[in-house]
Amino acid sequence: MSAEKIVILTGAGISAESGLGTFRDEDGLWAQHRIEDVATPEGFAANPQLVHDFYNARRAQSVAATPNAAHQALARLEAAHPGEVLVVTQNVDGLHEAAGSKAVMHMHGALSGALCAACENRWPAPMVMAPSDPCPVCAKPTTRPDIVWFGEMPYDMDQIWDHLRAADLFVAIGTSGNVYPAAAFVQDAARYGAHTVELNLEASATISDFAEARFGKASEVVPAWVAEVLGT
Repeated sequence: MSAEKIVILTGAGISAESGLGTFRDEDGLWAQHRIEDVATPEGFAANPQLVHDFYNARRAQSVAATPNAAHQALARLEAAHPGEVLVVTQNVDGLHEAAGSKAVMHMHGALSGALCAACENRWPAPMVMAPSDPCPVCAKPTTRPDIVWFGEMPYDMDQIWDHLRAADLFVAIGTSGNVYPAAAFVQDAARYGAHTVELNLEASATISDFAEARFGKASEVVPAWVAEVLGT
């Protein structure tokens, strides 16, 4: 398989085998809270302590987690592929970078970042954040996780659309196909000529938009696909 520019979208499914839960896990962090309470600007305004507690727990989980074979395979692909490989991730963990990937765009932000809601200053997040934490620049107690919540615009969208429209190959890994704008990426990439592949545990909501699909654990299907792309 030959493709000069490869754009890869990753979702929660690629990190599930590293112990980081998805929205649908029955016993994970998300099952203990309503999305409206911990992943919206309104939820943060209503109870900032609850939101900080939730993301402090997620941050601790993320730091303790290690990349799995799928993350490692994508890092290997970036290192060995003669063209460009870009990972656009919906995940807020740092497992792609921990595995060695360098070209990573976090469209939904990252647990490793803190954001001032007043002046939009950004800085590395401490392990534990609280509503009273002052911004290092404006000193206001308006610190929040640098996470894109429901109802907010994902980061770097203009750049991401440009990358999608220049891609020879678009691959979605571990995504549900239920969250926009990411769910529209496959149609946009295909419209501009990319071959499209879904690698997933089960079919996503947008499976009919892909030219090709392979199902199974990310730790199995992703390394197999990468080996095929690299001809190894």
